[in-house]
Amino acid sequence: MVLQSLLKNCLQLSCILRTPKAGFRSTMSGGLIIQSTSNDVYQNLAVEDWILDHMNLENRQVLFLWRNSPAVVIGRHQNPWQEFNLRLLRQKNIKLARRRSGGGTVYHDLGNINLTFFTTRKKYERMENLKLVVKALKALRPQLDVHVTDRYDILLDRQYKISGTAAKLGRTTAYHHCTLLCNADKFVLSSVLKSPYKGLKSNATPSVPASVKNLFEEDPSLTCEMLLDAIAEEYATQHQIDHHITLINPADETLLPGINNKTKELQTWEWVYGKTPKFSVSTCFNMVYKDSFLDVKVDMDVKHGRIEVCNIDLPEQWLPPALCSELVKSLTGSKFCPNETTTLATTLLRVCPQDNELHSRWNLLCENMIMLM
Repeated sequence: MVLQSLLKNCLQLSCILRTPKAGFRSTMSGGLIIQSTSNDVYQNLAVEDWILDHMNLENRQVLFLWRNSPAVVIGRHQNPWQEFNLRLLRQKNIKLARRRSGGGTVYHDLGNINLTFFTTRKKYERMENLKLVVKALKALRPQLDVHVTDRYDILLDRQYKISGTAAKLGRTTAYHHCTLLCNADKFVLSSVLKSPYKGLKSNATPSVPASVKNLFEEDPSLTCEMLLDAIAEEYATQHQIDHHITLINPADETLLPGINNKTKELQTWEWVYGKTPKFSVSTCFNMVYKDSFLDVKVDMDVKHGRIEVCNIDLPEQWLPPALCSELVKSLTGSKFCPNETTTLATTLLRVCPQDNELHSRWNLLCENMIMLM
């Protein structure tokens, strides 16, 4: 679907339009500013894919504005177990998404703004985009000490990161997206972005830790809405278009044909976990049972999110070798996933001899194996 059809549909379907100072005028070239009405991370990432696949960007540059409910978003080539605390994410019901661009892991919530700049590949320039954001911030609050680094981050007061950046370059088109911390929950951010997993080796792209700060901490009068409008206004000024924001619903198949399939794909286990680069786990854990201590050594190779090789080393007298071998056999080829491992362990327990002592030891071992995931 070409851009002209998108604009036509927006008007025909009476899309909700924010009416800024200059009003709306449907020009067929220049820039377009779009904002999502959804706070769902999968829907918003799907819009990025849809725009890249369907919009004609030869004579049009697009700015996409979006915000998400609590979510952690990893780069295309990252390892979730290496990047953050998956158990904590599950406990807090925070969504996990893998985007199609590179870069590091970021935490999103409604106090964080997301900006995506779409262009042709020839016109792609992330430094200019970040300078635009800085200029908008300075126009809004001249006293803010913000600048862009050589790593394409935006720093506040020369030391606190308020914006990270990533990009996807296609054959003829490209997008650059970045975050902007306004009033995000820093306690949750710092808690989830710490991996508790030990003995993990991977060639996946690692995130670079940084001290972060909210713009709200510098100036409590700032809101996400103010920042979005300031950035949209600066974008409009630079592209000589009306400061007009078109709101779109990312679930609207009439407006965005095929969007829901894109959204569903981004939610699948095969995409979120299965796209993790191959990694290995070599670790020990200590089990306490009836005042005795037992060290267990575990080695696993994981490919496409599934256990390819598994070895569990523990004393024969503690658990029958045949039973341990059955666990290893069942784990091999299964997902590196606590839910699947729990199901396997429960199934195997049913065929174990009816021995309470044996069942207690089996459950303890399986609980510790699940903790590795």
